[in-house]
Amino acid sequence: MIQRVILLAALSGPLPKLGVIAVAGLAAAALLAREQRLQAIAIVAALLLAPILLLADIWHSPQLGVVHRHPLVAAVGGVVAVGGIALLAAVIARRPGLFAALVVVAVPFRIPIEAAGITSNLLVPLYLVVGAGSLAFAVPALLRGDGARREPSARDPVDPVLRDAIRWIERLLALYVVLYALQSFYSPDFEKALQQMVFFYVPFALMFALLRRISWTTQLLRTCLLLAVGLALLFSVVGFAEYATKTLFLNPKLIAENNVHTYFAINSVFFDADIFGRFLALVMILLAAVLVYSRREREQLTVVVVLAILWAALVLTLSRSSLSALLVGLGILAALRWSASRTVIIAAVVVALGVAAVAISPNTFGLNQGLNGASSGRAGLVSGGVTMFEQRPLWGYGSGAFVYEYRRQNPGTSQNLAASHTIAVTIGAEQGLIGELPYVALVVACAIGLARGARPDVARAAIAAAFIALVFHTQLYADFLEDPLTWTLLGVGTALPFSRPSRERGGATPAGEVAAVPA
Repeated sequence: MIQRVILLAALSGPLPKLGVIAVAGLAAAALLAREQRLQAIAIVAALLLAPILLLADIWHSPQLGVVHRHPLVAAVGGVVAVGGIALLAAVIARRPGLFAALVVVAVPFRIPIEAAGITSNLLVPLYLVVGAGSLAFAVPALLRGDGARREPSARDPVDPVLRDAIRWIERLLALYVVLYALQSFYSPDFEKALQQMVFFYVPFALMFALLRRISWTTQLLRTCLLLAVGLALLFSVVGFAEYATKTLFLNPKLIAENNVHTYFAINSVFFDADIFGRFLALVMILLAAVLVYSRREREQLTVVVVLAILWAALVLTLSRSSLSALLVGLGILAALRWSASRTVIIAAVVVALGVAAVAISPNTFGLNQGLNGASSGRAGLVSGGVTMFEQRPLWGYGSGAFVYEYRRQNPGTSQNLAASHTIAVTIGAEQGLIGELPYVALVVACAIGLARGARPDVARAAIAAAFIALVFHTQLYADFLEDPLTWTLLGVGTALPFSRPSRERGGATPAGEVAAVPA
């Protein structure tokens, strides 16, 4: 009994906070280590420590009741799960490209799981894939030292500015993860910060490191694109069925909103219409790159048909943020493919027409409800976040503290309107300038690293346009480094300049040949 009390005291004291810092340091080491064995050690240690921290946090939650009541059954289940991951790791070790394909397939799927009294939609399939991929790399590297290659950015004959930008992307990702862990120390909602670390930052950092090691051949790029497009079409069909039957399969919140309003927004297999819209918009940008770079009429016609289907599904999500992100991505793609100056002129005309439409008919866009009403309460969230930043401009309120502090300062806030929808404001409120400056530097480094020299290469141009569109979307619907799509795009985009097809082509796509892009 005494030992149990001591253990519980330790788990509720400084040990979890030290554990979060330790696992963040391991994730940073996995991002930065240049030597295979050191990187493998960091990956394995992070894989072991992250679930320990999570279990300590949710040990007394209802979903672990079966573990307490039937420990033997739980142990057997754990062994079976580990065995399945090990088997998948053995397959990936034989065919490293399979890891990339599995990541593309797993990224969209979320499973609702309760943790610390809060139900979160977690990427459980992706976690299993990342675990298997990590073992596939780490075990050979530790036992024989012959793990997958480490991208030799310091020796590869790539544009020095591009090489340095990619290196800085790794450094800034590592810095942000570590800062987030350190700033959880004074957060009033440490549990939220811990869950962000073990659910998102750590597994996604390992995924990024593994994607960077893959040799992105044209065939692998094409396979990943086809998988992403196939999923988008499948999800669209589900969305069309929802719209036809006026029935949603997931997200009780959205179901309630559809029952109240005259409109009907679809969300397919996603728990959020805006997240579904984000996924569709990014896939459409990747497909649009194939359209504008291809010279094959049949290929162009096929892409146009698929884009039309995805466009119909995107419209039915009623996600204004996703539609805007699509326009931004297409604009970036046009600037990379043709002329930046002409793209700016066309974009200015489009914006002017949009402003004129709003001025002529403000009620159509909901402005008769005021800015806060038209934005579904997000303007108030931004205002509250700015106020929090002004109160603590240097260090903020601590990692994961936005919801807690916003509700404290705005009593009576709706449960559905407490989470921030603007990532820059969220970071400023939670981490102050200590977190905001690395975030801005990371976005700039990513834009340079992905876009520099990408004009003649369809794959790199597509990734750059999709990433910038994603950054724009995060200013309207949050989730930047909490979204696996961010890390996936960065992992693929930073590996492409060093992949064999790009080196052999001098970074260009031959006339008439389209190297398909990954999602």
